[in-house]
Amino acid sequence: MPRLSSIPVRLLIAAAVATLAVLATVLPAVGQNTGQRIASSESRAAALKAAVAVETRRLGQTDADLGAAQARLDRIEADADRREAKVRAIGARIAATRVVLQKLENRMHRAANALRRNLVSAYQNPQPDLVSFLLRAHDFGDLIESRNFLKRIEANNARILDSTRETRVQVDREATKLVELQQDARRLAEQVQRRRDSAQVARTAILNVRARQLQRRDGTAAQLAAVRGQISDLKGRQRREAARAARIQREAVVSGIGVNTGGLAQPPAGAPAAVAKVMAAGNAIAGLPYLYGGGHASFKASAYDCSGSISYALAAAGLVSSPMASGPFMSWGEAGPGKYITVYANAGHAYMVVAGWRFDTSALSRGGTRWTQEMRSSAGFVARHPPGL
Repeated sequence: MPRLSSIPVRLLIAAAVATLAVLATVLPAVGQNTGQRIASSESRAAALKAAVAVETRRLGQTDADLGAAQARLDRIEADADRREAKVRAIGARIAATRVVLQKLENRMHRAANALRRNLVSAYQNPQPDLVSFLLRAHDFGDLIESRNFLKRIEANNARILDSTRETRVQVDREATKLVELQQDARRLAEQVQRRRDSAQVARTAILNVRARQLQRRDGTAAQLAAVRGQISDLKGRQRREAARAARIQREAVVSGIGVNTGGLAQPPAGAPAAVAKVMAAGNAIAGLPYLYGGGHASFKASAYDCSGSISYALAAAGLVSSPMASGPFMSWGEAGPGKYITVYANAGHAYMVVAGWRFDTSALSRGGTRWTQEMRSSAGFVARHPPGL
């Protein structure tokens, strides 16, 4: 007899809860109006119902057919588990990449500051000409020592400049890696959801056939009731899953801008690579808590304030080299809104709009993320944007 005859209710509950867990972590945070949500839920329910009917007809009526179907269901669930494990592994790699990016941004910040100080010093204390050297030197040895000292300064400046350039390249590489990892996570998460749906279809079809078999046999009323109860539980879980998905789906899809399956913003097709890097870096810290001054002493932080989080995201694309407060953002870049990226700043607050998505700490309290497509009034803010973006 197939193993399905002893399927406990907790197996169905565990499968449904696993589906809910995937939905909660990987479904798009797509906010639709009520009519759209209902239509989307009804469409998915109809598709699953049709698939169940096809699967039920395909199974046949024999125990051997059900045994093969159960084996297929086991393979589907095992494949979904493997893909889900890959999603978790990629999540760990994303977290590790974020740490590396934070360290590199800090290194770039230190190198840029050192270079800035040396350049200011060189401007305020220009290198003396040959005549000045000769007049100031007490003897020939003093002349040689002074000249060697200036050469050491020049060599040190060259090393700092090389370090700054190298670090910028490394920051760019890690930001690109972050973009690619998030794309991989989104693709795998969508595959997991499709496999979970396939498992749900197969499981329901097996239960339907099993119920018909038991109905035709004598003395199976109790078993039939148990199977029917399992089917009822499964349908209840499906309804609750659909309701949960509708609550999760709250961010609108506007102008072709999508959301990845981690509820994170992604750029529209054709956007420059810098936009993708800013959004990927923003995704990496979008859910971290708010802390006044967070992200200013160091790019590496466990919490960020408004301008600290903006600085971190922009630094991933090389658009800033140091954390900036909201006040300095009022004169950063070029005046006015940009095509893809706009920072709105005043003396007390700053937020950023990237390709139609607002990146703002004030959104944390409602959605648990800094990203939202709900815009706010820009009255009282100065709009600035990076050149070309």
